Amino acid sequence: MTATITGLPDRYRPLDEVGPEERTPTGVIHCWRAKDRILNRDVAIRVHVPGGPPARAWIARALTAGGLATPALAMVYDASEGSGGEAGAAYVVNEWIEGQTLAERLRSGPMGEREARTVLRRLAEGVAEAHRVGLAVGGLTPETVVLRPNGLVGLRAVPAATGSVQEDIAALGALLEYCLTGRQAGVPGPDGVPAAAPVIAQPDLAALVRRARSTEPGARLASAAAMAALLTERPRSSAVPVRGRDESDSGWLRRLREHREAGQPAAPAQDADRPQGREPDTLPPVPLGPARSLPPVPAEGSHDVDVLGEPVEEDEDDAEDPPGRRRFLVAGLLLAALVVVVLLAWWVGTNLLSVATNVDERPGTPVVPSSSAPAEDSAAPAPEAGTPLPIRDATVFDPFGDGEPENTDEVPATHDGDPATTWSTLTYRGSADFGNLKPGVGVVYDLGSAQAIGGVTLTTTTPGIAVEVRTGEAPDGDLDSFAVATSGSVDGTTDLAFDEPVTAQYVLVWVTGLVPAEDGFAGDLAEVAVTPAAGE
Repeated sequence: MTATITGLPDRYRPLDEVGPEERTPTGVIHCWRAKDRILNRDVAIRVHVPGGPPARAWIARALTAGGLATPALAMVYDASEGSGGEAGAAYVVNEWIEGQTLAERLRSGPMGEREARTVLRRLAEGVAEAHRVGLAVGGLTPETVVLRPNGLVGLRAVPAATGSVQEDIAALGALLEYCLTGRQAGVPGPDGVPAAAPVIAQPDLAALVRRARSTEPGARLASAAAMAALLTERPRSSAVPVRGRDESDSGWLRRLREHREAGQPAAPAQDADRPQGREPDTLPPVPLGPARSLPPVPAEGSHDVDVLGEPVEEDEDDAEDPPGRRRFLVAGLLLAALVVVVLLAWWVGTNLLSVATNVDERPGTPVVPSSSAPAEDSAAPAPEAGTPLPIRDATVFDPFGDGEPENTDEVPATHDGDPATTWSTLTYRGSADFGNLKPGVGVVYDLGSAQAIGGVTLTTTTPGIAVEVRTGEAPDGDLDSFAVATSGSVDGTTDLAFDEPVTAQYVLVWVTGLVPAEDGFAGDLAEVAVTPAAGE
């Protein structure tokens, strides 16, 4: 140790060596926990042997890191080539980070998804800050990542002697995999055989690890900032159960009974009179009046029972005329039955007439011939020239996504005939090429059966988006299962004609390029119309 630390200032007194030595093309770096005698605090002092010119690139990187202030990276307090030239030692003095190393934490088993997301997100945010000033951090290993007692994360060895931005991103991906599985791919096991790639249970995190470690320009993750954003835990969209409306007589009476059994009064008059919406396929409730408006029916026992099934006290007037009460109840039930019949007739007439009207007036809807029509007219007529082919269904197509839905609930707006309603992509940061996260996203349209297609007409409120129009025989294959029929840029409303007619059931509008939007890049489709081939 004495020879190694020759030339260090007297203010730093080494206490004990920590962490593995770091071998570099220019020498070896050792790390000590040391005491700063002047400020009376612990520091981490990293010593490069030899000193002098071989260590100058590392010292320059350390001086750049000195301008960073992020809890995820140990602060650089001092850096110098030292004295004695190559016979001495260059050194970097870092903040000492107290806590448990990631390697020590994972000896007890892998982390849960939420903990792994938090640890790697905080570390990626610090690495992204270094990349912002042009510094590749390096040295991202389980032995140098420390879990602070306050829940934060810190990297002790800042910076490593060498490194690159893409190596930092790949190291973050390897650390995420290690946190989730407790195993490192490629690290030899007890038998000396490198372990196979562990399986990550979460599909979006598995895809993120794969992209972070990819070396292909089109598939790899673009930045540490993108990784931090993708690791942000998204709120789980949970459907709130909506209590079904039971408007039948028994449901109405049951709710009143529940109120009475709980000792609660019936609903106020103003709530009962307030108009209530109802589903188109349900009948309106039968107005039986306020609770207990119908006279009770005498039971066979010694007490009467009201319409809610509860015993009521018998008074002298009720005991004197039970037959009259029964007649009154029968008359009330007959009147209620009559009201039900009238309402049912009204409902059936209204709904059937509205359905018939909608069928007659909806443009592009085939006319169903009557049974008395001649046999030669029984087939539905082919669409007139220029009339778009009917679209049966549409779904988002996102084979390269990370599991985050791309506004799937907005897809029907692309073929509802209203250009004011749109389906839009998510907003991506950093690049119009989907933030360099994936090659595109699109919508698959189902025509119901194979049709002869001549092209499509696209309308957008984000002029300049780039698209490919593809066709296929199945809605759920990979991108290559859809053949490219045409491509181009969409400005307002644009007709994209096929070079040759194509017969297919599924049409994929594949968005490949976005345009600037608020806080990033995005694109939308307002209307998609599939036009039949000429002469069809």
